[in-house]
This record gives sequence, C-alpha cells and structure tokens, in this order.
Amino acid sequence: MWPPFIHTGEFMLNLKLYSIISGSSGNCSLITNGKSNILIDCGMSGKRATESLESLSVSPNRINAILVTHEHIDHTKGVGIMARKYNIPIYATEGTLLKSELGKVSDELINTVTPDITYDIAGIGITPFSISHDAQEPCGYVSDDGNTRIAVATDMGIMTDNVLSRISGCDSVLLESNHDIDMLRFGEYPYALKQRILSDIGHLSNKAAAATALELVKRGTKHLMLGHLSEKNNMPDIAQMETYNHLTDNGVKIGTDVTLQVAERYKITPFFDGDII
Repeated sequence: MWPPFIHTGEFMLNLKLYSIISGSSGNCSLITNGKSNILIDCGMSGKRATESLESLSVSPNRINAILVTHEHIDHTKGVGIMARKYNIPIYATEGTLLKSELGKVSDELINTVTPDITYDIAGIGITPFSISHDAQEPCGYVSDDGNTRIAVATDMGIMTDNVLSRISGCDSVLLESNHDIDMLRFGEYPYALKQRILSDIGHLSNKAAAATALELVKRGTKHLMLGHLSEKNNMPDIAQMETYNHLTDNGVKIGTDVTLQVAERYKITPFFDGDII
C-alpha cells in the first residue's frame, strides 16, 4: 500500500514520476508516460532496481535512458550495472561522467549533456540545469512531454535564482528537504561534515525547502514531493510539517492549491499528480 499523503480532488496526468528510493543512502526516480521510461539516477543495486521496476510492471528492458545528476555513490551505485545488463543509454554532464565510477560501459551508451539545453529522449523533452553541490558538474532535470513538466531538484546547498527559474512553472517538483538545522547542529556528525552539509554546496534544509515550496506554488506548481531526507538529521513528519506550516501561514490551501507528500526512503512513492479540480 502506498504511504499516505495530503490531497483532495481528482488527478490525472500523462507524465508521471515515481520516487523509487530517496535519501542519503540512495536515490532513484522513474519518469514515465506508459510508453517511455526514464530513470533519474540509480543509487541502488542492479538487482533491487530491477525488482523495483518490475513491481511497477516496467521491464528494465523498456528503460530508455538513465539520467545521472552527479557522481556520488548514492546516485550512481547501479547505473553502470543497469546500463550493461539492459543496454540502457546513460546521460550526464561531462564532469559527472569523468568522476563517476560506472565500470566498463560501451562508449555507444554514453551521452554528454549540457545544462540548459533540451534533449529529446524517447519523446520526452529533458532539460538539465546546474545546481550548487560538492560534485564535479552536478545538475537536476526537468522532464516535459508538452502537457506536463516535472522537475527533480535535489542535492544543492542553496536554491539559486537559476534553479528556481528552471523549475518554476513545473506541474510537479521533487524537492530536496534534507535536514532539520537544529538536529544537524546538535547531532552526532563531525564538525567538518556539518559544515559541508550547511554550506552553499551541501544540501537544502527543511527551512530552505519550505521557502522554495512557497515560491513554486506562487508560480504554478500543483504537486510537491519532499525528498533526499537525511536519516540522522531529519524525520518525514518534521520535514513535511515545516513546509506545510510555511505554506498555510502564507494562505496556501493544502489539497486545493497544492498536494504535499514526502518520498519514502526505501519504498516506491508515486507522485500524486494531475490537475486539481
């Protein structure tokens, strides 16, 4: 059974996003319209990725591409394995490809993307955008089928004006809400790691996610999923409540103006997507 989320009304969209896993221990999402299927990252074993896809009735042989956001292992663990086994093309920036440990992958499967250029991948427009993170050339992705726009925007220390402009107007956004600032500051992490996470090339806090969520709703986003939560420095209820409170304090009606949910760490979470009516 899918986890609960806050909503009202009926929803239906052509392009959908499923968060397969999300968090500091692994990240993988599926963009699909029933015909084309694209993975964004694969920070899990090939076996687990295959089982997860099959549970959604999507054969791994029907995956058209794997888009890689950056080279960290929680995003790339299964990328090379899946590409080799199922002959799946990989798309990533030049910097990410240089730093990623993908194993031996055929050159024919490797594709370099440049931020802010749109690529047609299996009939879906894919636009990478630069993000601020401690990786070689990290990016997020906007997927657009002409009717629906979905953004995956995680692993960034700050929400830059460029990122906000790229994801504004998207129908659905998977947005990082990595940590509660106080839990991080008073937690068990070493000082240097705390500073890295809090830096402009670290991860978005719940507070920053809430502020971004409000801006997105103002600009037309109807569906928000908070993701990439820290296991040590956050809790789903805390992350969701911070964004919920900030939105409602500013007059946003949850379930009428926007849906709000949190991606499960180890379970598939479908975006509750579509037009609110």
